[in-house]
Amino acid sequence: MKKHTRREFGATALSVIAASVLPAPFVRAADKKYDPGASDTEIKLGQTVPHSGPGSLYGVLGRVGEAYFQMLNDKGGINGRKVNFLTMDDAYSAPKCVEATRRLVEQEEVLALYGSLGTAPQTSVHKYLNSKGVPQLLLNTGASKWNDPKNFKWTMAGLPLYPTEARILAKHVVSVKPNAKVGILYQNDDFGRDFLGPFKKVLADAGGKAQVIMEQTYDLTDPTVDSQLINLSKSGADVFYNITTGKATSQSIRKVTELGWKPLQLLSAGSTGRSILSAAGLENAKDIVAIRYNKEVGVPRYEKDPDVVAFEELRKKYLPNIDPDNTIAFAGYGQAATMGEILRRCGDDLTRANVLKHATTLAGFHSPYFLEGINYSYTPDDYTPMKTLYVSIFNGRDWELSGEPMTE
Repeated sequence: MKKHTRREFGATALSVIAASVLPAPFVRAADKKYDPGASDTEIKLGQTVPHSGPGSLYGVLGRVGEAYFQMLNDKGGINGRKVNFLTMDDAYSAPKCVEATRRLVEQEEVLALYGSLGTAPQTSVHKYLNSKGVPQLLLNTGASKWNDPKNFKWTMAGLPLYPTEARILAKHVVSVKPNAKVGILYQNDDFGRDFLGPFKKVLADAGGKAQVIMEQTYDLTDPTVDSQLINLSKSGADVFYNITTGKATSQSIRKVTELGWKPLQLLSAGSTGRSILSAAGLENAKDIVAIRYNKEVGVPRYEKDPDVVAFEELRKKYLPNIDPDNTIAFAGYGQAATMGEILRRCGDDLTRANVLKHATTLAGFHSPYFLEGINYSYTPDDYTPMKTLYVSIFNGRDWELSGEPMTE
C-alpha cells in the first residue's frame, strides 16, 4: 500500500494558501482539526491480528479491512480523504503485539487502531495505548475488562462481552436441563477464564442443581485437545461448554463425535464461523447451541440480504481467494464498515478525541454484519457493545434462531 509523508502539505499549509486568496470570514481550512494520522488527503488506521501462527485463521480480518478501505478509496474515500489502513501480524503473541502496536503508533503515527484481535495480545498494549490517548476500538475480543470507561476510556470491545454471553447460555442450560452436569474446556488465558465466573454464578443463583463437575484447559500451542475431551467424556457430564478458538474448536467438535459422547454442546460465539464448523464437519456440529447476533454468508437464508450481497460483491472483486462462506471475513467487513461510519461522522474534526466521541455514541447503529434487532449499544458511560442477543441451534447447515432476541 502506498506510503504517505506526514502532513507536509496538510491543514496548516492549506490554510495559509486559503488565507492568501480569500477574505478571512470565508477561510474554511481553519475549521479542520487533525491529530497524527490525519490530513486533508489521508486518514491512517492500524490493526494487529495473527496473519501467522496458531491464530492465523483470523488474519482474514485484516485482508478484508484492506479490501473494504480500498473499495472506499476507489469511490473517493471518506469525506474526500483516502484511508491508509495498515494491518500488522502479531502471530497472537503478546510481545509481537507490543512491537507491532508501538510501530503503528510511534513510527506510522496512525490516528486510531480498530479490529485488533485477542484478549492476551490486546491486554499487553492496553495501558500503553491509553497512556498515549490512541483509540483502541472494535476489538475482536469480548473480555469484560474492555468495559471500563472510567479508567481506560480509549479502549472498546467489538464483540458481545463474554460475561453477557456466558450468563445467557447458563440461563438456557437451567431452562432446558435444570439438573445439568457440565463439563468445560477453556483456553488457559483471560479469554477462557472470563466466561467461567458469570456462567457458574447463574447456575448457583438458580439453586445449584445444575453444576460444573469438571474443567479442562488447553494452551494455544497444544497440538490437539484430544486428552481433555477424553477426560470430559468420562466425567459423566451431559452438557459440554466449549470455550475454545480456531483449530481447537474444530478439533473438539470432531472429537466429541468420535468418542460417541452426546452432551448438549454450548459454543462461544466467536468460534461459530462457517470455516471453523466446516473444518470440524458440519454434520458433527449439528445441535450445538450458541449465542448469535450476526448473519451468515454462504447459506440460503441470507443469500438475498442486501448486506450479504454487498459483501459478496466486495469479495468477488477484491478477495476472490477467500471462500464465499467465510463468516470471519464477513465479520471483518462489518467492523470495517462500522469504523468507516465512525470516521464519516467525524467530518473534518479528525482528532483522536473526536474519533472516541463518535465511537462512544454509536448506540443504535446497525452493522451490516448484525441480525435484525441487534444494534450497537455503546454510550460514553457503558462500553458494552451489545446487550441483546439470540440463542440459536445449528441444524447442520444453518443456525436456527430462538424466536425473539434476549436482552441481559
